[in-house]
Amino acid sequence: MPVLYKRILLKLSGESLMGEQHYGIDATALRSFAEDVQEAHDLGVEIGIVFGGGNIYRGMQAEQMGIDKVSGDHMGMLATVINCIAFQNALELLGVPTRLQTAIHMEQIAEGFIRRRAMRHLEKGRVVVFGAGTGNPYFTTDTAAVLRAVEIEADVVIKGTRVDGVYDKDPEKHSDAIRFSEISYKETLERNLRVMDMTAITMASENKKPILVFNMNQRGNLRRLLLGEPVATIVKE
Repeated sequence: MPVLYKRILLKLSGESLMGEQHYGIDATALRSFAEDVQEAHDLGVEIGIVFGGGNIYRGMQAEQMGIDKVSGDHMGMLATVINCIAFQNALELLGVPTRLQTAIHMEQIAEGFIRRRAMRHLEKGRVVVFGAGTGNPYFTTDTAAVLRAVEIEADVVIKGTRVDGVYDKDPEKHSDAIRFSEISYKETLERNLRVMDMTAITMASENKKPILVFNMNQRGNLRRLLLGEPVATIVKE
């Protein structure tokens, strides 16, 4: 069955792993996302994944505790690695081959990020999970996702959220919110739609890397998206 994209970078928030919980990793959510990725992998799609860490660590809480920004960002990077390890194990339980690469060296846990090695893993059909963001403070995991997408030459960045695309205002708060099927990078920034942060959107624009925004919480949506069903908003030039 033909798919729209051969190689993708999937961006998932840490909060998405919480499920109905208020903290941590929910086993049901973890397995559901792993099954979605397995379905995409079975279609022959090459998959890189970047996780956030908000389910374990939040920078705002750190500031209240007197933790400085750089230290807080390092703590956030480690939180993403926890999510990556959990997701790697969930995928391997389903028989999906994986590799974990981190932007911060931690040899006993993961490979250090090496672009050519990551691309080789993808070519061999392994799902590559990228942890620790960019490895630098002051950059979000959204920016890390676009950066990795550019580096591994992914066709598209796919961002999983709780809603089925990009709206002119928060659809969870406003019943009259209007959904876009397609929108430009420029309009996204001008309207301050918070699809991704400004650095991530700018990097995607400069490198002509489309961003697809869809509801990852609806089982099977990733497969539908890859097969061309209109379940996402596309942000592009």
